[in-house]
Amino acid sequence: MPSVTTITFFLLLLLAVSVELFRPSLMTASSKKSWADSPCALVTTPQYATKKDDIFTIGATHMAHIHNAILRGYNSIHLQAPHIKDADKPAFVGYAMTWYRFVKSHHDDEEAELFPKVEDVLGNKDIWKETHGEHESFLSGLAEFGAYLSNLTSPQAFDGTKLQHIMSSFQEPLCHHFHHEITTIASFANLSTAPTPNSLEAQQAAAVFKAWGKKTVMKAGTLDVVPFFLMNLDATYEEGMWANWPPMPAPVRWGLVNVAGSVHWGWWKFASCDASGRPRGLYALRDGTSP
Repeated sequence: MPSVTTITFFLLLLLAVSVELFRPSLMTASSKKSWADSPCALVTTPQYATKKDDIFTIGATHMAHIHNAILRGYNSIHLQAPHIKDADKPAFVGYAMTWYRFVKSHHDDEEAELFPKVEDVLGNKDIWKETHGEHESFLSGLAEFGAYLSNLTSPQAFDGTKLQHIMSSFQEPLCHHFHHEITTIASFANLSTAPTPNSLEAQQAAAVFKAWGKKTVMKAGTLDVVPFFLMNLDATYEEGMWANWPPMPAPVRWGLVNVAGSVHWGWWKFASCDASGRPRGLYALRDGTSP
């Protein structure tokens, strides 16, 4: 059984982490210029844009939230990389590698799990043809990103300008795909083979998206990808329409950020939002050195 001293130390550590993660956002008029909404533009969710509620519009909207977390992650890495100080390099490399694992897992899970199931629902094996091509367009650049970070002789060898150059090499196809896939999914509602609204088939199709969405981020990594995901979700996005997305009890969300996230707590200072989902100025740009 752990000693009282050990338990006390853990509780104090958890309190310190919680204070850091829940620190008020530093989003001022000047810091908005260096937030994580560029260079890759964020995705407008189909539900916000069209107000439709068919299964494919809803499924595309949920996918858009995941994509936006990835895009905010990309932007936060791209913008901060050249400004990382030596003392912060180990944490930043961990943060950037988490983004890589997130994107790689997301891609693999789509190809292996989601795409075949949606093909079965619609009875069409060609619906993802363009999407497969889009995946291929940025995978080599993504692999170079991961290889650069994983092959560093030490975190101190990290060169932010070099990483930014690698990212720029696959930025256009990455951004295009993460936008266009949302349009593709939403368009499935117009196919002649799309399930009739409120039918058993429609319910089954909705279950496919719901089940996949619930597990895809969790399976990527509870101690790293999940906190990364949650701290790159903007609760104020689209007039605060998604403040409670993804739907989960508040204590569960708190635990995923503050308990699971405490394992690598130093990494999340580079995230675009605080633990409550409020946008904040990017950590490495707060001293006014941003372009």
